[in-house]
Amino acid sequence: VQLVESGGGLVQAGGSLRLSCAASGSTSSINAMGWYRPAPGKQRELVAAIATGGGATTYAAFVKGRFTISRDNAKNTMYLQMNSLKPEDTAVYYCSADAGVGALRTSYWGQGTQVTVSS
Repeated sequence: VQLVESGGGLVQAGGSLRLSCAASGSTSSINAMGWYRPAPGKQRELVAAIATGGGATTYAAFVKGRFTISRDNAKNTMYLQMNSLKPEDTAVYYCSADAGVGALRTSYWGQGTQVTVSS
């Protein structure tokens, strides 16, 4: 599975951005996809995730009500609509896909897209 993010950029506080993550390769093996960003003391923290089957979503507390994750299965693309952005949202956002089952279960990562929120 290959993942390519896009949509990052510079925006003023209170503004919006929409990130995209296009998946290719063995996309039928993807169980769930998510967005992550670096966090102090952690390698990366979950921002939001969406399951392939059923579309169940999960959000970090710090983005609830501001960010919306969605997925277009026909395009194998995941989105993160980011509204009411704050300077503390500044980070590189990484797309991740959980694919496979059992011993073959693997996480894949994109290269990341920079989001910068100015105050």
